[in-house]
Amino acid sequence: MQYANLIKVGLLGFTMTAPMVTSAIAQNAVLSVMRGSVSSQIGVSVNRAIIVESDRPFAELSVANPAIANVSALSDRTIYVLGVTPGATTLTMFDQDGRLIANVDVRVTPDVAEFKDRLREILPNEPIEVRTANDGIVLSGRVSGARKVSRAMELAERYAPGRVTNLMMVGGSQQVMLQVRFAEMNRSVAKSLGSSVLLSDLVSNVPGVTVGTGSIGAGFVDGGGAPLVTSDATSAGAAAISFGIGGIAVNVLIEALENKGMVRTLAEPNIVAISGQEARFLAGGEFPIPVSNGDGDITIEYRPFGVQLNFRPVVIDEDLINLTLETVVSSVDPSISAGIGGTPLVAFKVRRAETTVEMRDGQSFAIAGLLQDDFSDASGQVPWLGDIPILGALFRSAEFQREQTELVIIITPHLVTPTTGEALALPTDRIRIPTEAELFLNGQLEGAAAFSDISSQAFGGSAGYVME
Repeated sequence: MQYANLIKVGLLGFTMTAPMVTSAIAQNAVLSVMRGSVSSQIGVSVNRAIIVESDRPFAELSVANPAIANVSALSDRTIYVLGVTPGATTLTMFDQDGRLIANVDVRVTPDVAEFKDRLREILPNEPIEVRTANDGIVLSGRVSGARKVSRAMELAERYAPGRVTNLMMVGGSQQVMLQVRFAEMNRSVAKSLGSSVLLSDLVSNVPGVTVGTGSIGAGFVDGGGAPLVTSDATSAGAAAISFGIGGIAVNVLIEALENKGMVRTLAEPNIVAISGQEARFLAGGEFPIPVSNGDGDITIEYRPFGVQLNFRPVVIDEDLINLTLETVVSSVDPSISAGIGGTPLVAFKVRRAETTVEMRDGQSFAIAGLLQDDFSDASGQVPWLGDIPILGALFRSAEFQREQTELVIIITPHLVTPTTGEALALPTDRIRIPTEAELFLNGQLEGAAAFSDISSQAFGGSAGYVME
């Protein structure tokens, strides 16, 4: 009985001390990471498969991310790897005892082989280099135009959506000079013919009745006797006839007017901009315009006028240029006057064109044109008297006015490159300041020859800056 009791006490003590021993072991345990030999990287393309052989037999395979690569065992030494999605994952191999054999890095890349074939078909003459980086595609090389760069990028996005890096450069000239020729002709012709007859008392020197459509005033020479006909019309030609019949003075005035006018407007702005950048040009001024802010206060805003040009060129091929442009030619129109609350307003005459075109280097387009022909005529007469044959012409007036406008805007883009300053000419290079002898003795306002450099001109004294 004593031995049995001793065994029971011993078992009870062991049971009570066992958790304490386990806890001490747990506190002293260290987590160990099993590391196998990492083989060289395995690369496979999307939707492509490769067969991998192992030097040692394995019993179990595990892949970290099956959505990137699909792995299956064909035998205890052969592995089938299928690329699913671009990315990187890890393949782990175990033996029959569950021990780690190796960790294998598997990288799935886009199918650049097929992409290269399609790229050569679409852009056969472009030296575009295709590389893979991580899970994306890198494009590099010197391409002849921006449009071909866009096509290559669009094609690459189908094989690696959102993972395409563009390192391509556009070759050739990427600076565009735009030449705009704005030409306008205005022609106007106006003719008028009017007549009037004045009957007055020759004896009493009192003006009588005026019949007709012209403008006439009548009087008598100092001392009476001969009648005097005057005209206050602005006619370029007026003929007056005065005679007396008994005691009645007859004054006949015939007025004729013919006006011809022509206005010629020509502007040729030129401006250079790099491909894809907007350029602005203004040759004119800014006119102050009063503007009410609603509280009764008047502020001044400035309205630009003159020759304005805004354009944005894009070189999309070797010499094919896409142009988005706006050209405006405006001037103050004094023939129109208006006002608000006693404040005069100014009207502008504006010719504007906005468009987008494509053309090659040196080609021209007439982007805007206008042919306008306005005609108006009018006829007036004294009732009944104007219907008398032959003599009725004295009681009638007629006038007509015709205006013709021709407008054309022509643009020409050029691909340009920088040059040396000596090759460029300035408007001031064509004239030279005259010497005192040329000015006072010969009356010359310009010198005989031009200097290309202002520093080569002679000055009659100290000039410039002194640096010590």
